[in-house]
Order: sequence, then structure tokens, then C-alpha cells
Amino acid sequence: MSAPWLMVASTLLFATMGMCVKFVSAEYSTGEIVFYRGLVGAAMMIMLARMRGSTLKTRLPAMHFWRSLSGVSALGLWFYAIGELPLATAFTLNYMAPIWMVVLLIGGSVLFNHAKVNANPIAAILVGFAGVVCVLQPTLASNQAWGALTGLLSGLLTGVAYIQVAALGRAGEPEDRVVFYFSLGSIAGGAVATSLFSGWHGHSLTGSGLLLAVGLLATLAQLMLTRAYATGRMLVNGSLQYLGIAWSYLYGVFLFDDPVTVIALLGMGLIVLAGIAAVRLRPTVLASSRISTTL
Repeated sequence: MSAPWLMVASTLLFATMGMCVKFVSAEYSTGEIVFYRGLVGAAMMIMLARMRGSTLKTRLPAMHFWRSLSGVSALGLWFYAIGELPLATAFTLNYMAPIWMVVLLIGGSVLFNHAKVNANPIAAILVGFAGVVCVLQPTLASNQAWGALTGLLSGLLTGVAYIQVAALGRAGEPEDRVVFYFSLGSIAGGAVATSLFSGWHGHSLTGSGLLLAVGLLATLAQLMLTRAYATGRMLVNGSLQYLGIAWSYLYGVFLFDDPVTVIALLGMGLIVLAGIAAVRLRPTVLASSRISTTL
């Protein structure tokens, strides 16, 4: 399957996972959801490695550590935001990752190559932020400010994680190995957060089923996403991630009675436009830098 189609499939699976997280967050803390998501993912990767006769040993432990640290932090913040905000709003904030990626790539090129910044990607970023303001205005209650902040931060850390995923792919790490070490990071991070802050909850049949669904959907989506970032163009993949906003908006409307407003639709449209512009503009500041090898 080509990288674009892998991204399309992964966005649908991630949106479905987000729906499950929305339900299961009523029974479990964010740390617990991250922990069990990692547990299911690690088990799946071990079974996959045995079926393929491959090894999960790596020669790049430091790269996996930093990818896991940023990814697990982003995941925990995102799951918290899903529990606190309307589903489409939480997805919109997290899916600002492609815009953050443009910011990081431009900043890196200027820092290391002293290149001049093209105004085009800056305009795309501003359009994206305008879209976020439109989405949050009609759907953000006064007591949801912290959820919105965690959602924004999750998008930034997700952008960092995707850049690291692309680097691991170029270094020759297969997707099952990348997902395995990310799952181990989720287990460790979720266990620490749960033990320190929320404590562990007992299981119900419904809760256990939802946790299993979260793990299965997230791991399959992560495999597809990792493969797409390893073989495709980073910012093209990033723009296709915005499909997740549409899937999550439909889930939110039909399952959680999230409001349908013109300004919210306009805001998501602006964010999608910013993501597409980030790809089509192809600013020279990125093309001329060493970081362009990740595009």
C-alpha cells in the first residue's frame, strides 16, 4: 500500500480509537489508558516479530528513547484532552502537528544554515492558527481551558515525534521495531503517571473491551503511520492527517451530540487549508536545507 493510502487508513483508525478513548476515559485515568495501550501494542509487536522471524533488538537506543519520550508525552496529553474536550476539538488541536512540523523545520534550517525564511509557510501557519481560534470559540467552555492547552501541546510534541519517526525510518529501523519501543515507553510512562497521580482502577467487561480496542486500533494505525513516514514525504503525510479531523467530527456529532456550527466548520476548513498549503508551497528555505531530506 502506498504512503498516502496508509495515511488515509491510519487516520480512520486513529479517529475510531479516539472515540473509544472518549468512552473509556469515564472509567480509567489517562495514565492507565496509555499503559494498557502500550501493553497491547508491545504484545502485538512481539507476536509480529516472531511470525516474521525478525528481531526487536536495536542499534539506535538513544533515537528510540527520544522518540518514545516525545511520543508518549504527546499521547498522554492528547488522551487527557479527548476526555476534557469535544472529540473534534481535541483532534483538531492534536492534528496541528503538521503546522508545528513546518515551524520546527524552518527554525532548524535558519538555526543551522542561516537561511532566510520564506513568508509563504508563515502565512500558512497563521491561517492554521486562525482556524484553531474558530474551532475553539464555539465549543470551548470556560472550564476547558486546561484541556485546550494540553491539546495544543500534544500537537507540538506529536510534530516532534513524527520528525523523529521519519529519522528512524531513514536510519533503517523497521516500523514494527519503532512501534515496539514506543509501546514500551507507553507502558513505562503510563505506569509512572498512574502510580503517582491517579491510582489503578478495577476492570469491568465493557472497560476491558474498550481498552483492548484502543490498543489494537492504535497499534495498527501506528504501524501504518510509521510505514508512511518512513517511505513517503513528511509534509504530504502530515497534510493527509487532517482527514482525522473529519472522521472525529462525524463521530462527535453522531455519538456525543457535539454541536454543528458554521464557524467550527470554517475553522477546520482553515486548518486543512493550512496543512495543504504547507505541502504545495514547498518553501525554498526547506528545499535548500539539510533538513529537506526528511520531506
